[in-house]
Amino acid sequence: MSLVKISGNASGTGTLTIAAPNTNSNYTLTLPTNTGTILTNATTTGFPAGSVLQVVQNTYSTTTTISNATYTDTGLTATITPTSASSKILVLSTQLLGYSATLFYKFGGYRLLRGSTAIYEPSPLSGGRPYYPGIYLGGSSTNDLSFSFFVTLSYMDSPATTSSTTYKTQFDTFDSVGSINAQAGSRPSVMILMEIAA
Repeated sequence: MSLVKISGNASGTGTLTIAAPNTNSNYTLTLPTNTGTILTNATTTGFPAGSVLQVVQNTYSTTTTISNATYTDTGLTATITPTSASSKILVLSTQLLGYSATLFYKFGGYRLLRGSTAIYEPSPLSGGRPYYPGIYLGGSSTNDLSFSFFVTLSYMDSPATTSSTTYKTQFDTFDSVGSINAQAGSRPSVMILMEIAA
């Protein structure tokens, strides 16, 4: 017959109490056949790599017009405080963009920032135009163009901090003709931050 042994800690002075729940039913707690640490809701320490430690979501629905040839805040942000400096932060965002211009084509770009530092830019400038996969807003004539579409972003960051950390998105029109509206029609954009155990 196997035995259960509870060993004290020579360095501790407190008393560990195992209390029964208030129940009229019978339950069996089966211990694993290997060593390890019991995980509780009081700490995130001990979870295996890849575990989701916390999730933060923020939405923003105020229309932000971007009409100059420079990266501009879209208004969408989310803030998370990592529980460990070794954790990674998975950033997911979806934004509805509206476009309006009297030009038959237009280029745009987007990027993700941690604080004031750009950490992901899938569409860097090249001779005034972005590399793929920058946003290309195209048409077939010089008539007024007006349409909307979704832009999604996903990026795994390593902030290496346990301080409050804010992420935000920016868009750029790359020229001064026409404009891009983030949260077009006041439709909500969303950003989700997930802390992943390293």
